[in-house]
This record gives sequence, C-alpha cells and structure tokens, in this order.
Amino acid sequence: MSKTVRVFWIIFLAGLVTAVGFIALVARGVFGQLPSLHELENPSLVLASEVFAGNGASMGKFYTAKGNRLHVEYKDISPNVINALVATEDERFYEHSGIDGKAVLRAVLEFGHDGGGSTITQQLAFNMFNGERSRHRLSRMLQKLKEWIIAIELERNFTKQEILALYLNDVSFSDNVYGIRAAARTFFQKEPDSLSVDEAAVLVGMVNNPSFFNPRTNPKAATDRRNIVLSRLVTNHYLSEEDATALKAKPIDLSHYRKLDENNGIAPYFRDVLRGDLKKWCKEHTNPATGQPYNLYTDGLKIYTTIDPKMQAYADSAVDHQMPVLQKMLDAQKEIRNGSVWADHSNILDAAMRSSERWQDEEDAGMSDVEIRNSFNTPVKMKVFAWNATREKDTVMSPLDSIKYNRQMLQTGFMVMDPFTGAVKAWVGGIDFRTYKFDHVNINTKRQVGSSIKPFLYSLAIEDFNFTPSTVCPAVQQFFPEYNAYVPAKSGSHWEPGPYPLAYGLGWSINEVAAYLMKSFGPQGPQRFAEFLKQIQIPTTVQPYPSMALGACELSLYEMLGGYTMFPSIGINTEPYYISRIEDKHGNVLATFVPQHKEVLSQSTAYTMTRMMQGTVDFGTAKGLRERLGLTEMGGKTGTTNDNSDLWFMGYTPQLLAGCWVGCDERFIHLDDKGSDGGHIARPIWEYFFSKALADKSLGLSRTERFVKPDSLNTSLQYDYNSASEKAPPPGAEGADQGNGGADQYADTTAKSKSNPY
Repeated sequence: MSKTVRVFWIIFLAGLVTAVGFIALVARGVFGQLPSLHELENPSLVLASEVFAGNGASMGKFYTAKGNRLHVEYKDISPNVINALVATEDERFYEHSGIDGKAVLRAVLEFGHDGGGSTITQQLAFNMFNGERSRHRLSRMLQKLKEWIIAIELERNFTKQEILALYLNDVSFSDNVYGIRAAARTFFQKEPDSLSVDEAAVLVGMVNNPSFFNPRTNPKAATDRRNIVLSRLVTNHYLSEEDATALKAKPIDLSHYRKLDENNGIAPYFRDVLRGDLKKWCKEHTNPATGQPYNLYTDGLKIYTTIDPKMQAYADSAVDHQMPVLQKMLDAQKEIRNGSVWADHSNILDAAMRSSERWQDEEDAGMSDVEIRNSFNTPVKMKVFAWNATREKDTVMSPLDSIKYNRQMLQTGFMVMDPFTGAVKAWVGGIDFRTYKFDHVNINTKRQVGSSIKPFLYSLAIEDFNFTPSTVCPAVQQFFPEYNAYVPAKSGSHWEPGPYPLAYGLGWSINEVAAYLMKSFGPQGPQRFAEFLKQIQIPTTVQPYPSMALGACELSLYEMLGGYTMFPSIGINTEPYYISRIEDKHGNVLATFVPQHKEVLSQSTAYTMTRMMQGTVDFGTAKGLRERLGLTEMGGKTGTTNDNSDLWFMGYTPQLLAGCWVGCDERFIHLDDKGSDGGHIARPIWEYFFSKALADKSLGLSRTERFVKPDSLNTSLQYDYNSASEKAPPPGAEGADQGNGGADQYADTTAKSKSNPY
C-alpha cells in the first residue's frame, strides 16, 4: 500500500470515527438534551379540550394561543389527506426508516433549491421536540443531526400510520389552527375523514408555509399550491391526470369557513360558565400521565354536556326576537333620550371610567385626571353593539357616552331544562357574548325575584298550614309587629279588599293575599318561609323578612329553575346539571355526573300547585298563554319588582321547564311603561321559544301531555279552577306584581296605626 493510500485511509477512518463519536455525543445529550424513550413513546402534544352538546355536536374548544388542535386517530383521517401528504412531503415515506438518503443527497447536490431532504418523520421530530429553526449554519447542522437521531427513534417506536397521525395532529394550518381535525372543521366544516381530494390538497399544501398558502388571505397562492399537490398525486399514481385537471379548474370553496372561538359556537355564555367549573375540576384531579393536575387548555379533554342544539337555537332566536323591541321602548323614554337618567349616578360613571383600559393607558402615559376626563368627553370613531345582522355599528361618540350607551342596554337571562332529569337544555346569559360577557343565568348572578317567588309561599301554605285553592283570603295590607313593618309597604287602596280564593290570588298575583299568607304563618312566619326555601333546595340563604312574601329577596335564575322543578315532577326537586361526562384525549371516561333528586313536597301539594299556576296563564297575569300555545296543561308565574327593574316569567309544561329574566345591569335604568310587567316583557321570550320547540316534532314535545295526578289526592277537596276565569280581574291586577320593594323598605316609617294600616 502506497503512502498516499495509507494517508487517505487514515484520514477517512479518523473522520469516520470522529463522525461516529460526534453522533454518539449528540445522542447522549452532550450538545443539548434529547427526548427520552418515555417521551418518544408518549409524545406530549398541546391539545385543545373540546365541548360537545347532548347530540354529540361540537360546541367549541378551550385552548392556548398555540393549542387550537384536536386529536384524531389515523383511522378517522381520509386517505385523500394521507396520500396528498406522502406524495407532496415524502414520496418514499413507506420505504425509509426516518432518513431518506436520496433526498438528503439531492438536497446537498442542489444546495436545497428543490427541498431540504427532510422526511415526514424528521419534520415531526422538529415540530415536537426542537421548536424554532436555527438561523446559524453550524447550529442548524447540529439541529439537523438531532432531527435524524429523533426520527430514527420515532421510526423504531411507532408504526408508519402512527407517525402520520402524530404529524397531522401536530402541524400548523395558519389562522392559529393546529392539527388536521381543527383545520378540516375551520376551513370546510368537515371531519377529517370526509375531506375530498381537492380539499385535502388545499390543507396539505398549507403545511409547507401556512401563512403564505392560507386560502382565506392569499387565494391565488393557495390555489397554485393546491394544484402542485394534485400534480404530485398524479406523479405518485394516487390520482389520474384527467381527474387532476378537472380539480385544478375548480376554485377553492371557503363558503363554509368558520373559525370557532369563545365568541361564537353553540351557547357561548354557557361555555364560559362551564370553563370556570372545568378549571375547578381540573385543579382537583390528577393526570396520571404527568402526575400534575389536568390542564383544561392542553390535555385534550372531551366534555360532554346536556345542551340540546335545537333548543339552544330556539332560545337564541327567542331572545333576538324580543329584546330589540324592548330596547326600542327603553330608548324612547324621555330620561334616556335626554340623559337625565344619569343625573344622580355620576359615581357609577366615574367608577366605570377609572376602571376602563383607556383610563389606565392614559394614566400610564402621564396624563392628569383632568386631561383624562377631557378625553372621555371628546368624540371619537368607534364600534358599538347594535341590534342588526352583524351586532355592531360604526359611530362617533365620546367614550363617556359609550359607557352610558352600553349601561343602558337591556339584558336577559333564559334557561331551559328537563325538570325530571335536571338536564339543562338551553342557556342564554345575555344579548351578545362578544360585547357583553356578564352572564345572567348562573347561580352567582342574583336579582330580586318579585312575585315569581309566590308559588313557593303558596306551597308552604298548602303543605303545612292547611290552605286549599278555595280558601278565601282578604286582600288588605298586613302589619307585622315583630318587624314593625307593613306588607305591602304602600297601601293597596286601589284594591277591593276581597276576600278572594287562594287560586285567584295566585293567578292575579295579588300582593295583599301573599302578605296574608305570611301573616297566617304566625310570628315566626318569615323564618319558617326562609327554612322552607332551604328545604326545597334553594342554595342562597334568604334573610327572614315579611317582604319575602313579595319576592324582595335576591336569587339567581338558575336557583329559581331548580326550585320550580318540584311542580311538574310532582314534589321531587331535581338539581340542574349540565355536564354528563368528561373523557381524556383517548376516550377514557374520567368522570360522570348524575342528577340529584330529593322529595321536598307532597305529591298532592305539588299537583295542586300545578293546577293553581295554570290560572296565571289562563286568566291571570299571563292570560291566554296556554290557549295560544295549544297546550292541554301548563303552569306559569310572572314576576315584576319595584319600577320594573326585574321582569320575570317562569313556566313549565308536563315535559319541560324554562325561566326568563329581563332588566338592565344598572337597576335605576328600567322600563317605565305601565304595562312593563313580567307578563308583557319576559313572557314573550318564553312563549316564542315554546312555540318553536313544540312545532319541532324531533324534540318529542306533546301539546296534549298532562301532569301526573297522584292517586292519593282527594278529588272532593279540589277547587273548580275554571270558575276563577269567569271572575273579572281585580282593579289594577295586571300591575299587581309592581311595587314589591326591598327588605329595607318595609319598616314602619309612616304615621299609620296598627288599627288603620291605610
């Protein structure tokens, strides 16, 4: 062997040993830690948690800024996607073991002009374990070497199908969308297994450069890229030339593009409340894969709820149908038009200004309070909520006027549930979640309930104090010496003193009759009624005042619905629930939720109340509602508080229960019209919903269903409910829900004597 040959072999072997040694050092993590075998076998993808309706429809997701992805198995991905990916990104994918030697050699010889030689497995390794691509040449070479090592390990630990699924679950598709499932839903409103050849080509074409090939923002580039993918399918014998030519001639159809976020999707108010509950659940439960509490935004949980998409849609449309009409009524009021409604409430405006982002920004910029206040009075261009198709309009107004404008918007809460199972079917927490995030349904949002509490009071009177529907009751103001209070606070001189049958008093919501019942309970009547509210599972502790009889206390719509379940279910209280189960990303059930039932009322009392509450919708404060809906039986109750600040309607059929509240967040802003009671304002939302739900045969609601009559009920004691409808309404009866007042308004501050309450 000549000296030259020996030198060559020495250099060659030395280089080979050096290269092998260098690779070994890289593999051992000397130049940066590589993922362990456990990490390779259990790759940690940031996965969004998804919420599902009762019928399995997706309602929305919870995710981080870079976590808008949903897990999907290989079997649920269309072959069109798989073929397009392999043909475009790695045509020898099924032949190599992580590194494609031919592709690497081509990349070296052509200096990367025709691709970098990375396989799908290498791209997966980079996406999952490397992060950002280095711009420094030597660092990039080291990074590439790590990708090769990880790619080989991935090939050893996963099948080809698993690698493809991992890649498609991880890759970015622009618009802050990650993973093939989220991309298919966002761009085409499809599941990955339903993507056509051309749709798959569009999405696969994006992975090379998501922002540039986004069909929404750059349709020409996206179309050109799609056509390249189609050509690659032809080259690799996945598609005929004729079919490819036809598909290339088609425009990209994005008519179904819809990116779900917190502001849209099914029931956004509900999902926001759900988010809080789920975060609490995650904090209290440990993920065995990580040993840490579950993360709602990254662990890919699947949350199945009880919401019915059809009922939710009808609930949304009911609110959209009534609220613009009411807002127009409010806006037409003189004190709203001239701004005098704010005359005595400058403190509220001041607090709103100081808590605003504008105030904070200007304060940080060094502006004085005077300068900031001046800026709040300077008109600027802005977008504000409006009752139109887009729910917004461009306008010019001062920031201070925009605060007033938003505070003067009437809000609502509407919830529908199955009174027997407790399943919540629909939830509308306000008029527009994008603009007004505050929810008016959940248990923590409490408003004065007015006369909608009276069915609870009447139930106690029948259950424990031997009242019957035919018991005659005087309609006069009552004095409570133990509390030094009159109820109602104002004399009911416009009333005929009665007496009226109990059923008539409930149907027309006569305040004096309710006061008489509370008086009949004895000196501890308010305390007994407060205990009764606990007995029927009302969570809020209500202070025992005589004014409770008229609903001066504050409860949430959620609580009121829970309390009303005892009527259609004949004495059984059912706690509302809205999560049926929680699964992990693999479909393993982590938790299930079942309704809680408790017998709180005798069957005879509950049935009697359902028959009495039909008086409200037959001849009382919601007269004619049952007839208009064509229902054989139903029950309902209106509620209206001082100055129409809180307007309620609670109602149920033998199959379904719903409740509605309407009012402004600022209680001094309210409808002044004489007819602005719960029966005229909140009831139409309830009625519109039920008219739609009853007409939808797929929901299985019957107009002829009847309440279950207990066998034990003594029919001889039953009242002739129809006879009450023959009576003329009491003077001013339609406004009987008004003027209930608050607990502090019932002290004896007048000169009236006990013997002369008027």
